[in-house]
Amino acid sequence: MTRVFIDGSAGTTGLRIRERLAARQDLQLLTIPEQLRKDDGARREFLNRADVAFLCLPDAAAVEAAEMVQNPNTVVIDTSTAHRTNDTWVYGFPELSGLREKLQLTKRIANPGCHASGFIALVAPLVEGGILPKTAQLSCFSLTGYSGGGKKMIGDYEAQGDALAAPRMYGLGQNHKHLPEMRKLCGLEKTPSFCPIVSSYYSGMEVVVSLFASDIQGSLADIQVLYRSYYPGPIVRYKEGGDENGFLSAASRAGFDDMEISVFGNQDRITLVSRFDNLGKGASGAAIQNMNLVLGLAEDAGLHLEETT
Repeated sequence: MTRVFIDGSAGTTGLRIRERLAARQDLQLLTIPEQLRKDDGARREFLNRADVAFLCLPDAAAVEAAEMVQNPNTVVIDTSTAHRTNDTWVYGFPELSGLREKLQLTKRIANPGCHASGFIALVAPLVEGGILPKTAQLSCFSLTGYSGGGKKMIGDYEAQGDALAAPRMYGLGQNHKHLPEMRKLCGLEKTPSFCPIVSSYYSGMEVVVSLFASDIQGSLADIQVLYRSYYPGPIVRYKEGGDENGFLSAASRAGFDDMEISVFGNQDRITLVSRFDNLGKGASGAAIQNMNLVLGLAEDAGLHLEETT
């Protein structure tokens, strides 16, 4: 039976991973005693005993934990920002060309950032397909639920109620931590302009990139054809059209581990949209998908992809 250890299981991402894995009969969750949770010797022991170790830690702590792993058979999946642009780690978005094969063979996986996942899913295929030039100067905004901010932000929103009802922009200095991976994984020569926005709902994300037809090689229809072929599902899939009455909800995939890719607009102005759960395909769901892949299991094992009634 595959042994799994979550270092940082008390955080939002770690808790969701544990919740997703708890019901699985093919895995054994290794649980460190609460009093030893910050004991480096105990953590080192559990990290090296595991077949798969999830690091749900701040960047510096994730680097330290990764260095503790000496067992050559332990697969490390880091959910922090620390290793996402490190060429000795494989970026954990298997839907991109060539990454699935690399992920099946590696022992070091850098789980993508939530905002970055939505941007890369929209832009990377267009650059790869020659529709969007590598020199493109792109603008992106992203709506997210407050759970992406961790325990403090969750506490602030749930304690203050209506005081934080209006959406709030952040990352105002254009130095958001996801920008390096957004640029690198898309092969862009210029860093995009990025505006993240947090709002008063728990989870769900909507990433939007706007294009002018005059700046691309192709049309809205060409993009639709490319996405439909590139993302057949079930985890990432192309979706035609919007929600009821012409609206798009940023919380439409809350609680699920999939991602929907859509295209809107006209022959002059085009809007690319990805929708997913910032805690699902944007964090813990992606981490579990990567674990399934490296273990040779069905990628969607243990994931929530379909609504049930």
